[in-house]
Amino acid sequence: MKKNYAKEKIKNGGAALGVISNTSDPLIAEFCGYGGLDYYMIDCEHGAININQVQDIVRACEVANITPMARIRSTDPKLILQFMDAGVMGVMMPGVSEASEIEALVAAMKYPPMGNRGLGPVRAWEFGLGKMPQVEYVQFANEQTLVLPQIEDIKAVENLEALCKVPGLDGFIIGPRDLAMSMGFYDGPAHDEVKKTIDHIFEVVLAHGLIIGTTAATGEQAKVLIDKGAKIIMNYVGGMLGQAIKAFTAP
Repeated sequence: MKKNYAKEKIKNGGAALGVISNTSDPLIAEFCGYGGLDYYMIDCEHGAININQVQDIVRACEVANITPMARIRSTDPKLILQFMDAGVMGVMMPGVSEASEIEALVAAMKYPPMGNRGLGPVRAWEFGLGKMPQVEYVQFANEQTLVLPQIEDIKAVENLEALCKVPGLDGFIIGPRDLAMSMGFYDGPAHDEVKKTIDHIFEVVLAHGLIIGTTAATGEQAKVLIDKGAKIIMNYVGGMLGQAIKAFTAP
């Protein structure tokens, strides 16, 4: 298992910059790694990506020294196990609003005693053929993985204090568009009430010593969020490509 570069950067006081991508092409992950990003989020919620393709993307990430993570649409431990065994080093779980959902996610991602993830001679452990003995690997894997539920619903905000107290949790990623829709704003998150709610999320999560992250479309937006305390900043790879196309084709 490789080191989690994104988690290491955060521990050292920095902010991890990355993208979320719903494409199954591993080359995109390599581009992002060689371009200097810290992590690559494989979007298996909105993307048609199967586990074999996930393995190929993880391999590409390892080659380019970018941390592979995934957004997975279920707390089913059997599904999460496949992603973890493939070498994914962090999971972003969408639509979480109850502490029990985070507890299930931690249990599925972590080996005992932190969770109940099953152990096998899988690629995340170099098929048991590498230099790392089992005891060392189990501890290392538990340390390196990132547990990142997504706050996308006002119900999660109402339960936030309880959510923050779940053992094994690393932090939260805010999904501003879905959060805004759950609050009755269907044209985006650029409303004062939504902004105040996001500020409240930052305040509570940071007070618990947890990681807070969200999305940014530009470097300027990312800087503002980092100054507020965000440690994970995410852009959409399609949006970045779209911006580049518009800039290139502008008169």
